[in-house]
Amino acid sequence: MTKYEKMSEVLKALAHPARLQIVSGLIKDECNVTQIQKKMGLPQSTISQHLNVLKNCKIIKGRREKTKVCYRVINKYAKEIVKMMNK
Repeated sequence: MTKYEKMSEVLKALAHPARLQIVSGLIKDECNVTQIQKKMGLPQSTISQHLNVLKNCKIIKGRREKTKVCYRVINKYAKEIVKMMNK
């Protein structure tokens, strides 16, 4: 996969407003599904679906903490894109 194909996949995943908001929040501070749900006011199932899209595109990664999974942004393209948009 070329650099441009990778960036295109990241852009597709970030094209949804909820996923963009999730990534923006996770850049500032890693958190779990419950914390994301409280901040966004969306159903837990909806948050989980968006997190799966972001995980499949290798934008975020989860780290297990006892019974919870804390997510963080691991994709440099996604970080750069969201930081540029938040300026």
